Amino acid sequence: MDVKVFKTFLEVANTRHFGRAADNLYITQAAVSARIKQLEEFIDAPLFERQKNNIRLTSAGERCIPYATTMVRALQQVKTDITLLDSSKLQCSIAATPNVWDAYFQNYLTVVSRAFSEVTFKTEMLGIRQLHASILDNTLDLALSFDPFLTNEVCSQQIAQINLVMVSTKDNMNAEEAMADGYIFVDWGAQFASEHEAKYGKNFVPKLMTSTGRIALDFILSEGGTAYLPNALAEPFLESGELFKVKGKHAMKRSIYAVYQKHNRIVELVENVVDVIDQSSPQRPVILEMASGNE
Repeated sequence: MDVKVFKTFLEVANTRHFGRAADNLYITQAAVSARIKQLEEFIDAPLFERQKNNIRLTSAGERCIPYATTMVRALQQVKTDITLLDSSKLQCSIAATPNVWDAYFQNYLTVVSRAFSEVTFKTEMLGIRQLHASILDNTLDLALSFDPFLTNEVCSQQIAQINLVMVSTKDNMNAEEAMADGYIFVDWGAQFASEHEAKYGKNFVPKLMTSTGRIALDFILSEGGTAYLPNALAEPFLESGELFKVKGKHAMKRSIYAVYQKHNRIVELVENVVDVIDQSSPQRPVILEMASGNE
C-alpha cells in the first residue's frame, strides 16, 4: 500500500472535507476519492460516513487513525535518519495534544532548543490516540499529555501543573451569568470534564465546543463570551483589560506528564530534555505579547 494513501486518509480525517484535503495535498479531489476507496477496499470497510455538507469517521475509520499515523511516521523517520547520517546532529521528536501545546509547551519550546543546540527537534500536535500509538511503536521520542500512559513499556513523569481560570469578555460576571452568555467549552481532558460536570451539571448549552484553548481565546476575543483558559494564555489579556476573571472560586488544576519509551534509542537525551523542561521557568511567547498590546 502506497504511503500516499495513508497520508490522504489522515488529511481527510483532519479536515473532514475531501476538497480541502485535495487542496492541502495539491492533488485533485478525484485523486483523494480514489485513494480513500483504495484503502476502504483494502480493509473491507467504509472509513467515512458521507452526509450532506459533512463527513465523519466511521468506527473503522477511527481505528485506522493510529495505524495510518504509524505508517506515515515510520517512513518519514526512515527518510530523516538517512538524511542525518552525514550530520553530527541527533534528532528528537516531541509531540503533544493541541490543548497541551496551548496550555504549556509553547512556553518551553525555545528553552529546549537553546539548551540543546546540537539537536534537531521535530515538533507536532497529535490526538491522544496517535500519541499512544507513536510512543508504543517508538516513532515518537517524547509525548506531553494531561494523562499518564498506563503501560509498563513507558515512563510517565509528572512535570508540571497548570491553572485553568474561567474568564469572560464582560466584567463582574458570576459563573451562572457567564455560562448563559456565549460559553465556550474547551476539552481539557477526562478529569476536567468530570470536575466541570460536578461543579456546573449538564444544564448549559455551550455556544462552541473545541479541543484547543487558542480557538476559544480567538473566538471570545472576536465574538465575546466565556471559557476556561490556562492562566498563562489568559494573563496578558487580563492585564490589558480585554478579559476578566469570572467572580467566585472556579479555578481548576491539570497535571502535565512527559511520556517516553523506556527502551528508546535516545532515552538519555529524552530524559535530559525532560529535566530541562521540568526545571525551567516558562516564558511568555512573543505572539501573546504582541496580541495583547504589551511590548
